Amino acid sequence: MKANERRGEILSLIGNSDNPVAAAVLAEKFKVSRQVIVQDIAVLRAGGYAVTATNRGYVLETKTKASRVFKCRHSFEEIVDEGVAVIDAGGRIEDVFVNHRVYGRITERLDLYNRTNVEELYRSLVSGASKPLMSVTDGYHYHTVSAENEEALDEIEKLLRNKGFLIEI
Repeated sequence: MKANERRGEILSLIGNSDNPVAAAVLAEKFKVSRQVIVQDIAVLRAGGYAVTATNRGYVLETKTKASRVFKCRHSFEEIVDEGVAVIDAGGRIEDVFVNHRVYGRITERLDLYNRTNVEELYRSLVSGASKPLMSVTDGYHYHTVSAENEEALDEIEKLLRNKGFLIEI
């Protein structure tokens, strides 16, 4: 298979997947090294394709979804409750960010789309390897949440409000 054909198939695979596709999975499928896949992704990006690398793999930013930013505040122990509420209501937590008084906006892509992702994040934070961003702003933080439509986002907003997590902006 020629490189251009492989790149076209890579675009098709990640564009049609609901979940990120790991470079190792692509490398195995196309019988090339992971480094070849990384180079293919670089060429695709240079060609104008919005391919984003996450810690779970590549995603193609082509699907139109509704998204909304929610300002939240809760305890460390309530991280899972917040995440599961969003996921169960059909949302995807794209990122978390805080507005630090000295450093400005600090953002991290999360790409949480199922309960397992939320629990993995919590376990990694509990291990003490790192602290959540909200710890530098007394629990205040923002999430960009995407869903299939505005109605789903309205439901997520209502759930977060009922749980006492939502801060009105």
